[in-house]
Amino acid sequence: MDSQELRDVAGGISEWARRVRELRSQEGYQILTNNDRSDLKPGEYLLLDPKPLPAFEREISKETRALVLDRNGYTCQMCGAAAGEPHPFDPSRKTRLHIGHIQDKSMGGSDDPSNLKAVCSVCNEGARNLTLDRPSYQKLVIQVRRATGADQWEVLKWLMAKYPRQAAGMLGKQE
Repeated sequence: MDSQELRDVAGGISEWARRVRELRSQEGYQILTNNDRSDLKPGEYLLLDPKPLPAFEREISKETRALVLDRNGYTCQMCGAAAGEPHPFDPSRKTRLHIGHIQDKSMGGSDDPSNLKAVCSVCNEGARNLTLDRPSYQKLVIQVRRATGADQWEVLKWLMAKYPRQAAGMLGKQE
C-alpha cells in the first residue's frame, strides 16, 4: 500500500501518517516502511500480519495531560508553536499538541509527568526517540539580538502578553 492509497482510505485526513505511527507504536500492528526494508520505496507500507502484537500501554490521564500542557505553556517544546495558531512550518495547518515522551517508552521511559512534554503534530511526525535540547538563555538572547528591530519588538510584545503581571510590575516600577 502506498501513501496515496492511505490518504484515500483516510478520506483526505491530513494526519494519516500520525495514525499509521499510532497503529504501529500504540496498537502493535507490524507496519513496515522503507526504513525497515530496503525493497520498499519511500511512501510504501507493508502490513506483515493483520493480528497486532501486544503493545505498550499508552494511557495518560486527562489530569497528567493538562498538567504537562500547562507546565509547557501550551507550546510545542521542539519548535515553540502555540496550540491553535497556524503552524510556523506549515501555515495551512493549525498547531495541534500531543503529549510526547522525553525518553520513549520503548527505551524504558515512563508516563510520569517529568518524562512528558508537549509536542506539536508536525514535530511529532519525525520525532520518535529524538529529544532536542532546549536553547539556553544565552542562545536565545543571541538569536533575538540577530533579529530585526521589528521582530525584536514582536518578541517583547509576545513576552509581555505571556507574562502580563510581571510586565505590569516592571512598568510600574519604572514610572
